[in-house]
Amino acid sequence: SDTSVPVTESFDWVHGVVTMGSALESETTSATLGAEGVRTFDLMSNLQFLAIPIGKYIQNHLDFGAAVKSPPKMFNTNYFLKSKDGKYLNGMLDKSVWVKWAELRTHGDVQAIKGPCGYIPKYEDIKKLFQQVLKKDYTEAQYLEQFQIRTPELLAKIARIEKIYRGEADTPKIVLDTLAAQRERLETLRKA
Repeated sequence: SDTSVPVTESFDWVHGVVTMGSALESETTSATLGAEGVRTFDLMSNLQFLAIPIGKYIQNHLDFGAAVKSPPKMFNTNYFLKSKDGKYLNGMLDKSVWVKWAELRTHGDVQAIKGPCGYIPKYEDIKKLFQQVLKKDYTEAQYLEQFQIRTPELLAKIARIEKIYRGEADTPKIVLDTLAAQRERLETLRKA
C-alpha cells in the first residue's frame, strides 16, 4: 500500500510480466485473519493455485508475449495507496479513473510520463478524467502525493522479490535481469 503509484503502464510485455505480475505482493487488511499490514508474495495473485513450478509458469507468460505479433499492454494498479500517516489517498471509486486512463493508453488517446518503473499519467489527463468519470475535482497536490516515486520502498520490494527468485532453481534469467534493470533506474533516480 505504500509502494506503487495508483496506475502504471509497463514498458513492454516482459517488463510487465516480471515487475508487475511476477513481483505482486498482497498486504493483509482488517478483513483478513492475523496481523494487518503483513506483505506476502503472491505471483500474479494466484500463487496458491499453481500446479507447475514458478519458473515454468513465468516462462509460459513470457513465451505467450513472444509468440504474438502485438502483445497486450500491461498495467499495474494500487487501489490501497496510503499516506505516511496511514490514510488512504484514493477513494473507492477512483479506480474507475485508473481503468479509464489504461483504456485510453491502450488506444493511444493519451500520452504518459516515462518513469523508472513504467509510464504514469500526466496530471492534465487525470484531472480531466476525474471530472468526466466522477464529476469531481482532482488537485495537483493530490497528483503529486499519489504519483511520487517512492524510491526506498520500491528498492526494498525489488530486494524482497529478488531474494525469492534467487531461491527458485528454475527462475528464467530474464526475471533477475529485468529486476536488476529496474533497480538500476531507481538508483539513478535516487542519485539525481
